[in-house]
Amino acid sequence: MRLTTRTNLAARILMACAVNDGVTVRTSEIAEKCNASTHHLLQVVNLLQSNGFVETIRGRTGGLRLARSMDQISIGAVFRVFEGGVPFAECFDTEANSCPLSPTCRLRSYISRALEAFYHELDMVTLADLVKGNCGLTALLDMAPRPPMSCGLSA
Repeated sequence: MRLTTRTNLAARILMACAVNDGVTVRTSEIAEKCNASTHHLLQVVNLLQSNGFVETIRGRTGGLRLARSMDQISIGAVFRVFEGGVPFAECFDTEANSCPLSPTCRLRSYISRALEAFYHELDMVTLADLVKGNCGLTALLDMAPRPPMSCGLSA
């Protein structure tokens, strides 16, 4: 299994916003810190915004920030938005499936269960789980460095 580039970028954007919680960050800053194309990031930001994960602010002092608390953002929900439209295998695409084994193949049901298990695990992970107490991530993504804080997980 391999995640699409858009899903990977969505996770990076959300982590950058979470590390800089309460601060409006520019897409260009995230692109620089995350080694990504601003053009690709803008497409992902649009989808994150339309699904209520981030809010965007237009204008000279604009940028983006989390639309809700980081502990209210499920990584499973984010991944479903970005991966949901991509069929895992040919037989999962009802319009383009040309596999002659489809009517009798049992593999599809096993893959379906495995995918559900994958998403179930990610549903239990929040954005806060990824960033709280992660000093390495904070050092990489902090747009306005502040005095050092505790790296331990908060309860």
